[in-house]
Amino acid sequence: MMEAFVVAAVRTPVGRRGGALAHMHPADLSAVVLRELIERSGVDPSAIDDVLMGCVGQVGAQASNIARTAVLSAGLPETVPGTTIDRQCGSSQQAVHFAAASVASGMQDLVIAAGVEVMSLVPLGSATTAGEAAQLGHPRKGQSWQQRFGNHAFTQFAGADLIAERWKITREQMEVYALESHRRAITAQEEHSFADEIIAVNDIADDEGPRRNTSLKKMAGLDPLSVDSRLTAATSSQLSDGAAGLLIASARAVQTHNLKPIARISAADVIGSDPYEMLSGTIPATRRALKKAGRSMADIGHFEVNEAFASVVLAWQKELNADPEMTNPLGGAIALGHPLGATGARLMTSLVHAMRRNQTQWGLQVMCEGGGMANATVFELMT
Repeated sequence: MMEAFVVAAVRTPVGRRGGALAHMHPADLSAVVLRELIERSGVDPSAIDDVLMGCVGQVGAQASNIARTAVLSAGLPETVPGTTIDRQCGSSQQAVHFAAASVASGMQDLVIAAGVEVMSLVPLGSATTAGEAAQLGHPRKGQSWQQRFGNHAFTQFAGADLIAERWKITREQMEVYALESHRRAITAQEEHSFADEIIAVNDIADDEGPRRNTSLKKMAGLDPLSVDSRLTAATSSQLSDGAAGLLIASARAVQTHNLKPIARISAADVIGSDPYEMLSGTIPATRRALKKAGRSMADIGHFEVNEAFASVVLAWQKELNADPEMTNPLGGAIALGHPLGATGARLMTSLVHAMRRNQTQWGLQVMCEGGGMANATVFELMT
C-alpha cells in the first residue's frame, strides 16, 4: 500500500486583525513558512514536486495564484510549481489531502501543503464585494442557483445559529466554552507548547488572539451578532492573519532523503452537507474518516475541531459523545484566531506536534466549511 507521511510542519504566529502581521504581504508571510519547511527537513528545494496552498480571499495581494507567487518569493527554484486551492475554511486541509493523494499514488514524492490569509489586508468576502463593485456579478445569482434556492441568504452566522437551535445549545453554554478556549490557549503559551511549531516573524513569536482579561461577565454584556441570535463576537472565531505548511512525503522519499516522519496520514475525507445549516458537516465527515481508517472515537487521543463558532464544536461533541478534554486541548480559533486559508494547516501543525510531544498514537482533525462542506483527516504517530 502506498503511504503519505508528514515530515515537517511549521506555522507563523497568528496575528490579530490590525495586529503585528497586518502589514505583511501574504506572499512574504507564506515564504517564511516555505523556507522553514526546507530548512527543517533538509531536502534539496529542487526536489519539491509541487506547492499546494489554501487561500480563500483570492483578490488583490492574494490573487493570481498566491502559491506560485510565494514559491518565487521564498527563493525556491523556478522549477517548483504552485497552485492555490479554495475550499473555504478547509482550504489548506484540502491542500494536505491533495498532497497525500498525490504522493500515495506514486505520482509525486515531495509536496508542500500550506495555507495563508492576511485578513487585515484582504477582509472576509473581499472577492465578492470587489466583484460586485466592479459590476462583475455575484457568485450566487445564476439562474440555476435561483431556481433551486431563490434569494435565500446563505451565511455561516445563520448556520451556526441553526446548529445551536437544533442541538439545544444556549448562549451561556457557548460562552463557557469560549472562555475555556482562551484558558487553554493561554496555558499552552505559558507552557511553551507551540514553541517547536512557530517561526517568529518580525520578532513576534506568540499568537496574539488569546485574551487574558476576558470573563463570562464581559461576554454576557456583548450584543448578539444579529437580532434573536445566540451568537456574539466572543463565541465566534477571530479574523486573523497567518500562514502554515506541512511537507508531505512518500515512503520512497522518506528513504531517499533520509527523512524522519512525524505522522502518517491514515485516512482523509471530504463531504458536502446542508448549505442552510452549512457547518454541521463535521459530524458525518468524522464518521466517514474514522471508518476509512478502521478506528473509533475511543481510539483518538487528540481531536482538533475548528472553532468557527462555539456551537459547531459543542454540537459535534454532543452528537459523537466526544471527550471535551481531548477536544481542542490547546485552545481553538475562538482564542487563537482563524486566518481562513491557513487554519487547516495551522490546526494540523499544532496537532502533529502535540501528538509527538505527548506520544498520542491517533489524532483527528475536522473543519466545517462555507457552502456546506467538511474535511476530516486521521493521523497515526510515527515512532
